[in-house]
Amino acid sequence: MSENATKKIVLTGGGSAGHVTPNIALIPALKKAGYEIYYIGSYTGIEKKLIEDYNIPYFGIATGKLRRYFDPKNFSDPFRVLKGFTEAVKLLKKIKPDIVFSKGGFVSVPVVRAAGILKIPYIVHESDMTPGLANKLSMSGAKKICCNFPETMRLLPAEKAILTGTPIREELGMGSAEEGKKLCGFTDDKPVLMVIGGSLGAQSVNETVRYALPRLLPNFNIVHICGKEKMDNLKLTVPGYKQFEYVKAELKDIFAMADIVVSRAGANSICELLALKKPNILIPLSTKSSRGDQMLNARSFEQQGFSLVIDNDDLDEDILVETIEDLFERRDIFIDNMSKSNLHSATNTIVKLIEEEIQK
Repeated sequence: MSENATKKIVLTGGGSAGHVTPNIALIPALKKAGYEIYYIGSYTGIEKKLIEDYNIPYFGIATGKLRRYFDPKNFSDPFRVLKGFTEAVKLLKKIKPDIVFSKGGFVSVPVVRAAGILKIPYIVHESDMTPGLANKLSMSGAKKICCNFPETMRLLPAEKAILTGTPIREELGMGSAEEGKKLCGFTDDKPVLMVIGGSLGAQSVNETVRYALPRLLPNFNIVHICGKEKMDNLKLTVPGYKQFEYVKAELKDIFAMADIVVSRAGANSICELLALKKPNILIPLSTKSSRGDQMLNARSFEQQGFSLVIDNDDLDEDILVETIEDLFERRDIFIDNMSKSNLHSATNTIVKLIEEEIQK
């Protein structure tokens, strides 16, 4: 393409926030690089709501989940995927993008398959240690496959795999600890423990933290982002303990004031902790309630010296309190290890890959 031509990119990905937030993190850098940005997601998925704030054209397509287990919808969803593919072909013909960037999730499969048919190059990003099914179905035609973990590289085609890390929203690093303390009503100088369990919360983590409050509050102020409808109304007035169902703009200030963090081990969440250099304890979802990707993510971060890990099945008040105390004592070691990571410039790395691909 000529240097003066308008550059166009389609972002796709959805089904969960984790398949959308890295795309959102790329938007400012892509705009700065001169791209017209379009988003293709599902008609009603979380991606539609999340993208609304960013003033970029959004297009919905039909989507169906690709399951490895029996479900009556397995008989109807292939037709929805086929319809989504047809819709994606029409949209890409209309938009005429130079490239597609896919963050995965089932809505992305029809989009990248349509891009492949139309000879539009596409790049895929895999957040977890082991590729999810949607990305597995997308990899054969991808020009590059970005990933977060060194261990993932051996599971990908060597000529396509790039260890980039995950794009992190720039504003997360621009918070104010003072604003965070005002928001939470913390007035003393005790260190701050942040507990976050993902957008839906983490019931086992929430309960254990609350059992442990009498042992933790003498030494820490605690801010607890506990998930929708997971507030404990009996503890709304406990000094030094502040609960939120969820936060948006305030998250940057809460991160800024947090000395240590207890978190689930979703790939985007832990990459945010790495980027912000927050010493952390990861409590991954077990294989009873997930495909096990959080356990693999957590173990990788533990081996790299970024995190301590508590298995969800082992979680109790004693283990939680002891691990928090251990982490706080050794927090400088974890900060130093995270500072040495080379995965802090994921946004720039990925935008550079996109630029290189459209100039071929």
